[in-house]
Amino acid sequence: MLDKILFVDDEPDFERLIRQKYRRMLRRGLIDFEFASNGREALRKLREEENVSLVMTDINMPEMDGLTLLEEIAKLNKHLLVVIISAYGDMDNIRTAMNRGAFDFLTKPINFEDMEITRQKALDEVLKIRERLRLQEEKLELEERNRFVQDTFGRYLSGAVVQTLLDSPDGLKLGGEKREVSILLSDLRGFSAHVERCPPEQIVATLNHYLSTMIDFILEYGGIIDEIIGDAILAIFGAPLSRDDDTERAVACAAAMQLAMESVNERNARNGWPILEMGIGIDSGEVVVGNIGSKKRAKYGVVGRHVNLAARIETCTVGGQILVSESTWQKCGPILDIGEEIQFVAKGFEDPVKAYDVCGVHGRHDLHLPHRGLSLVDLDEPVTVQVVLLGEARSSGLVQTGDLIALSPRGAIVQTASPMETFSTVKLQLAQTDEAESGHDLYAKVIRRDKEREDCFVVCFTSVPPEAEEILTALLEQKASVH
Repeated sequence: MLDKILFVDDEPDFERLIRQKYRRMLRRGLIDFEFASNGREALRKLREEENVSLVMTDINMPEMDGLTLLEEIAKLNKHLLVVIISAYGDMDNIRTAMNRGAFDFLTKPINFEDMEITRQKALDEVLKIRERLRLQEEKLELEERNRFVQDTFGRYLSGAVVQTLLDSPDGLKLGGEKREVSILLSDLRGFSAHVERCPPEQIVATLNHYLSTMIDFILEYGGIIDEIIGDAILAIFGAPLSRDDDTERAVACAAAMQLAMESVNERNARNGWPILEMGIGIDSGEVVVGNIGSKKRAKYGVVGRHVNLAARIETCTVGGQILVSESTWQKCGPILDIGEEIQFVAKGFEDPVKAYDVCGVHGRHDLHLPHRGLSLVDLDEPVTVQVVLLGEARSSGLVQTGDLIALSPRGAIVQTASPMETFSTVKLQLAQTDEAESGHDLYAKVIRRDKEREDCFVVCFTSVPPEAEEILTALLEQKASVH
C-alpha cells in the first residue's frame, strides 16, 4: 500500500504545482496525494483516509490554520507525521509548530529539492514508527499469551513445564484438540463422615495439608491438576505437553501419593486430626482437551469417556489402593507389579471393565506399596449388624440383618441373607438398641465374595467413627484374650 501525502494549502495554484513536480512518479504509481484547502477539510479527509502517512500543511489558512490543525491531528491518534510550510520570516509560528509536535518545516517559496529530502526523511521515520509499533504489539501479544499461560497453568503445573510453554509459542494449542493422556483420579475414603463429626476449622486444616502434599507430588511427576472437588483430585498426564512416559509417570505418581499418606497421617495424629485413607484410579486413552467454559469463566480441561472410566475405576478402590485400567497396564508393561485383577460392570459402559491392583512400580521409580491384607480373624460368636446398601447399586436402600463372622481393624466378613454387589458401599450399624446411635454406624466397601462361603462377603472399612472403633477394638481384644 502506497504512503499517501496530504497537502493542506489555500493557494489556488498549489495543487497544480505539486502535481506538475511529481507527475512522473504519479504516472508510475510511486506516489499518491490528497489535497485540502484548509484545516477543517484536512481533518475530514484524515478521518476518511486510512493510509495517510504524512501531512504537509501551510500555517496561515482560513477556517482552521495549520497550528490548530496540528493540535487536532494529535487528538486523532493516527501514527502520521506533520511538516509545516510557512514563510521564511514566520519563525515564531514555525517554532510554535515544532513545539506542538511537527516533524520538520519547509519555507516558502518552496525549494522542491528540499521538499523531496524532507518528504523522504519523514516517510523513513514513518517506517521506523510502524516497526516500533509492530514490535510493541508483538510484545503485548506475547505478554498477554504469557499471562494466559501463567493464569491457566501456573498453579497447576510445575515451574519447568510452564517455562517450556512460555518458551515454545507453537507448543501449546489453546483450542480443543484430541490427545492421548492418562487420567488420575484420587479420592479420600469416608471423608464425608469426618466432615459431619469434626469442627469446620479442623476439617479445612486436615484437607489443606492433605491436598498440598498430593499436589506437590502431581507437579513433581509432571501432571497437571485439572480439578479439585472437595477431597477429590483430577490430574492429567500428557496435556498440555506430552511425553513418551506420561502413563508411567501417572502410575508412579499414584504410588508416591499413596506412600506419602503415612507422613500425612503422622501429622494428623499429632494434631488430633482424622486419619485418612485414599483410593486412586487411572485410565489412559484419547480425550479432548482445551479451554472449556465461557469468556467470563474458562479453564483448561479434559472431556471424554476415559475421564468417566477413571472415575468408575476409582470408586472401586479401597484405602491405600491403586487400580489401573487395562489400557494403562498395557502402556506401562512389565514395570508394574500387579496384584489382583478385578472385573466389574461400570455405569455407561457396555462391556465389563477390567482393572488391576498396582502393588509397585519397578525401574527408575522403584516405588512399592505396603501389603494391605485385612488379617481377618474368625469371631467365636457372630455379631449381629444392620446392613444398609448405599450408592448406585441396584439394591440401594435395602436394609437387612447380617452377622460379622470375622473381623480386623480394617475390615470384616459379613454374612447376609441377600447378596451384596461387589464394590458397593454399605453402612453397618453396630448398636444393639432399637434406636441406634449414628456414632455406631461405620461405612465399608464390599470388595469380594468370600471364597469359602457363598453367603459371606469381605468388606473393607472406609469410615470408622470413634464409638464404632471402640466396639471393634473390644471385640478383637475379647477374641485375643480367649486365645
